[in-house]
Formats: sequence, C-alpha cells, structure tokens
Amino acid sequence: MEKIFARLSWLSATTLLLVLLATLYVLYIQAKPAMDEFGWQFVLDPRWGVDVVVDEAGNAVDGGHEEASGADSGGVVRLDMGDDEDAIPMEDETATGQPELAEGDLDGEAIDEEIPMEDETATGQDELAGEAQTSSIKVVYGGLVPIVGTVLSTLIAMAFAVPLAMGIAVFLSEISVDWLKTPVGVAIELLAAIPSIIYGMWGLFFFGPMVAHIFGGSSVSLLVAGLVLGVMVIPFMAALSRDAINTTPNVLKESAYAVGATRFEVVKDIIFPYARTGILGSIIISLGRALGETMAVAFVIGGVYKLAEHITDPTISIPVALANNFAESSGLSLASLYYLAFILFVVSFVIIFTAKEFLLRRSKY
Repeated sequence: MEKIFARLSWLSATTLLLVLLATLYVLYIQAKPAMDEFGWQFVLDPRWGVDVVVDEAGNAVDGGHEEASGADSGGVVRLDMGDDEDAIPMEDETATGQPELAEGDLDGEAIDEEIPMEDETATGQDELAGEAQTSSIKVVYGGLVPIVGTVLSTLIAMAFAVPLAMGIAVFLSEISVDWLKTPVGVAIELLAAIPSIIYGMWGLFFFGPMVAHIFGGSSVSLLVAGLVLGVMVIPFMAALSRDAINTTPNVLKESAYAVGATRFEVVKDIIFPYARTGILGSIIISLGRALGETMAVAFVIGGVYKLAEHITDPTISIPVALANNFAESSGLSLASLYYLAFILFVVSFVIIFTAKEFLLRRSKY
C-alpha cells in the first residue's frame, strides 16, 4: 500500500510539473513570432497596433509625411508675412512695377519661363514616388502600457489591502469577543467566494464614482482598479493570516502577559514573529491573485493603451488586454498577446517561487 501511495504522489507531482512546462512551452511557441519581431524592445515600447513607415532595412522613417506635404505645394514658395499690414501693398507695387504688356506681347517668352517650374515639380514628385516605393508600413506592438498598468494596480491593491487584512486577522484572533468571531469569520470567507464580476459591477456603478468624487479624475481609472483589487484580496489575506496567527501557542502569549506586556506588545513581539511565515505567504498568494485578476479590473481600469500620467487616469493591464483583444486578433497581433501572457506567466511563477523560498527558509530554523 505504501508503494502505491508513493507512486500516486510522484504521479501527481509529475503531472503538475508537466502541465506547467507544457503551458510555458505553448505560450513560448505562440509568442515566438512577436519575440523574433520585437525582441525585448517589446517590454519597453508603449505603442500598440501603431502603423509605422519603415525603409528596406526595417528602420523607421521619420519626417516622411512632412516632406510629402511640403512637396505637394506644387513648387510654389509661400512666405509667411505674419500680421504685418505693410506686406499687403508689396503685391500692388510688384504688379504696378511690371511693364504693361499689350495682348500681342504675350508671346512664347513668358510661357517658356514657366515651363521649368513644372518640370522641377514633376521631378520632385517622381523622387517622392521613388522613395515611397522603397518604404513600407509596419504595425508595431509594445507591452509597456499593460505591464506598467498591471504592476501599478497591484501595488495599489496591496498597499490598501495589507493593513486592513492584518487588522481583521488580529481582531478575529485576539480582540473580538467569542460570540462575534464566528459570524465575522464566516462573512470574510463568504466575501472570498463572491465572483469577481460582481466586484467589477460594484466598482463601476458605485465605488468608482465615489472615488472620482473624492480624488477627482475619471470613475474608471488606475486608482479605482487598484482599490477594487484590494477589496477582492482582503478576504483571502485576512483568512490566511488569521489561521497563521491562531497557530501561536497560548503559553507564549500568556507568558508575555504575565511579565506585564500589553496587548499591542504581544501582537508585535510574539504573534507576528511567530506567524510571519504564514502572514508573508498570505500576502504573496494574494499578490499573485491580484496580478492575474481580469473581470473586475476590466470594468474599472478603462482599457486605454496609454500610460497613466496621474493615478486617476485610465489605463490597461495585461489580463484586460488579453480578454479584450484575444478573440479579434490574428497573426502578429495574436502573437503579441501570447507574448504578454508569457510575461504574466513568468511573473506569477517568480512570485510563487518567492513564496516557497520564504516557507523553506522558515522551516530551517
């Protein structure tokens, strides 16, 4: 029986590892066209779906439109005289200064003087046409905007959620009366079970306008998305931290109270150091959930491919970009979305690995 149990355990772990490796491999294969096209510049480029004129070597051509617009003037040189009213009589002086010609004097000489200008104009247009034939249009995709939006919204969520979750966990474990612990604990667990789309609708129609009224800006913004994410991860963080705090032996707390320690000192010097592994694990797990949240953020972040200059401006995150564009994309656009998914997968994996490192480091002591 022990051999069967051991083999089943190995099979479960191997299956999970194979699923992770297969997911990473599929994302890499699908994202490889975008990786080959943009490289690591994709991470630093804020543009998404922008048409860029490039030459035969693939380099962007700057100022092409300005040169073309200047050539379309037909060889006529326009002098900007500003608002000087004295410039107007100059045209009359020039006209009156020319010798008056009779109708019979309009011979071929005047006509011949205008012909070279037409030839120069035609020549300039031919040169522009030749340059246009050697250039092409390239669509550029970059992931800087959704990457920054994901990171900033997650940081806002954690800055908002960590103090509240720790306060709830300490209240349920050390401060609350016995008859109140059970209903409040059940309510916290029920909040964790609410679908994320409900949080998104609540944030869009109620919480977002309230935040915009207090802080200004739009009701769909980076700030609103971060706060809604914070509300979502508070139940997970509070429940896991409460369970970690409850593992603190009563003899340690009673000994601290016996030597005259206050409740605050017991929490700070006894409970938090003892339960720090579980508390840090709850924070990192909640951070991973906030990084991958889609539906709630899609309602309140704005979905705009633009770096937020202010915290109250709309922007976009990686999960929202995938959800909004995946069904309509193909070719290089689809590969770019897979590139974003690959980046999100790697970031999430790094966070999980970091959480595991905390647990392993704590177990050595």
